[in-house]
Amino acid sequence: MPDQADPIVRIPAGAVRGTRDAAGELYRAIPYAAAPTGAARFAPPAPHPGWSGVRDGTQASPTAPQPVRDFGRLDMTPYFGPGWVRGEEYLTVDVRTPAADGAKRPVLVFVHGGGFVTGSNRAALYDGRAFARDGVVLVTVNYRLGIPGFLDLEGAPANRGMLDVLAALAWVRDNISAFGGDPDAVTVAGQSAGATLVGALLASPQAKGLFRRAIVQSGSGTGAFTPEQAGRVTAAAAAALDVAPTAAAFAQVPDERLVEVLPALAGLDLRTATATDPLVGLSPFSLVLPEQPVDALAEGPAGEVDLLIGTTTEEGHLYLVPQGKYETSTEQDVLDLAATVHADPQALLDRHRRARPGASAGVLRSAVLGEALFGAGTARMTDAHARLSGGRTHAYAFGHRSTALDGRLGATHTVELPYVFDIADEPWLHGDRGLLGPDPAPAGLAARVHGAWVAFASTGDPGWARHDPQRPVVELLGG
Repeated sequence: MPDQADPIVRIPAGAVRGTRDAAGELYRAIPYAAAPTGAARFAPPAPHPGWSGVRDGTQASPTAPQPVRDFGRLDMTPYFGPGWVRGEEYLTVDVRTPAADGAKRPVLVFVHGGGFVTGSNRAALYDGRAFARDGVVLVTVNYRLGIPGFLDLEGAPANRGMLDVLAALAWVRDNISAFGGDPDAVTVAGQSAGATLVGALLASPQAKGLFRRAIVQSGSGTGAFTPEQAGRVTAAAAAALDVAPTAAAFAQVPDERLVEVLPALAGLDLRTATATDPLVGLSPFSLVLPEQPVDALAEGPAGEVDLLIGTTTEEGHLYLVPQGKYETSTEQDVLDLAATVHADPQALLDRHRRARPGASAGVLRSAVLGEALFGAGTARMTDAHARLSGGRTHAYAFGHRSTALDGRLGATHTVELPYVFDIADEPWLHGDRGLLGPDPAPAGLAARVHGAWVAFASTGDPGWARHDPQRPVVELLGG
């Protein structure tokens, strides 16, 4: 029998039972859309039919179909979560709140990363207890990934994973007041692929009115594929599955096969006459848009919302150090990478050398990779939003270096997340293979970073000066 003391929230779809602890209340696996099964995997998210009785919100939901990802010597389990936990109803949210008491608290909706192919709100990093402790309602979102989420197919809407996030934001607008949140004080935040999704929401007319603020952590305003690039991925997927490149044909393929075929899509050359591969071969999936989000901000809500945006200072290390490629990098490796991301690779390399006199090939390779994946697109988005919004932009760089992997991991991609969620002291994040390394987290850094996110979600001001393209302000957090 369930504990009758467990809290119950009633929303239009039905009643949900959660759990209560010292941080507040937690309601898990609440569907914001109908289960995406069969042909519905390639359709827009549909309204959930609701339920009778009291739904069990004490257990985590299934996750989107996804492959296992390996980062060599580094334990990335806290980031990726348990992988594919099978079950049909995975278009769900978890809600962590101080109390479902009708109060109007700021709301933070978090969209996970994972290269558009992996991840879920079950990942240990997205523990919302500190946000609830500090008066913020945290909502974490699952969305479709991989082929069901992002493969461009005839007969299917594009960017179905982003449509899922839009549906989740509409659910928040319509339901969050029952959980003690203010639907007029919603901040949508994302990291990595999730941040690229948030950047696209800023340029999406469909997103108007769904959020007041946005946080873009290590994403890119220039991370979308062109239709030509997406077409190459579609052709490769259809060939690997031996089916027509249509939604009707793909709807006949089971999820297991859609996951199994993903390695066949790795390493595709997506460079075209007009575009480089914005993901530098790290994922065959991204948003598919006629123009980059940074060039379309005026079409969406961007000018009306506050933006907190930034990167880590050594983003590229994650893709080199755990795999043993950092120390073995050569000048030719750096030049080859530069050639894939820039029309004048030697000029690009010379610019990075001037900025880092005496740097090793590994340092330069990481710098080129980090700029191509996140840095350049973030810088453009920062300036474009500041101009459009009249100065409602705050920029940051996270610089504290993890001592993982013999001290080499550094201030790499994802390393700010334990500080944002104020869980940097958790032992499972430490040790030589842990994301934060064997050393303890520096005193006060988690309080500072987490406090900035809470302040921004509450007021639009994280605690430092606004960014002005004429007088740039980028707050260094750690480092």
